[in-house]
Amino acid sequence: MAIMALMPIITAPDPRLKRKSKPVAKVDGRVRKLMADMLDTMYDSSGIGLSAPQVGVLERVIVVDCAREGEKRQPVKIANPEIVWESDETVVCSEGCLSLPEQYADVERPVAIRLRYLDEQNEIRELEAKGLLATCIQHEIDHLDGVLFVDHISALKRGIILRKLAKTKRLKSPVPA
Repeated sequence: MAIMALMPIITAPDPRLKRKSKPVAKVDGRVRKLMADMLDTMYDSSGIGLSAPQVGVLERVIVVDCAREGEKRQPVKIANPEIVWESDETVVCSEGCLSLPEQYADVERPVAIRLRYLDEQNEIRELEAKGLLATCIQHEIDHLDGVLFVDHISALKRGIILRKLAKTKRLKSPVPA
């Protein structure tokens, strides 16, 4: 069995979460290890999606697994994702994020997408996704562009959530002696 490598997840407000990620030149051993470590980290944190910027790597890499509790895991490892089509029909979902712990808000997104990406073998693939998987992929792609789910809600609600997170961070950080 492979050794799990857990990575620290950056939490908001942190300026690194607002930066744009660079495409990977190719999916090689280094990127495959990043994908595997990201999956381990995501599973350990009970998440369904994680982007490289959330673990401090500014590269266009995401992992998702929307399998329900008790179902067989269905990990999808994605590099350089590009949405090539999205439905006109939208859906509102309550979204949360490992980088904004215990915070949730309703976000409206296309209900279905078609995605072009590089898989872990460096092959170009296309994936049609709808429902939770489509929402999750769109959420993670947003991270690659420095966009958080709270950027899709009103400034008032966003401010309340970010102030809560900043306060939580201050309370957790050690007090200088």
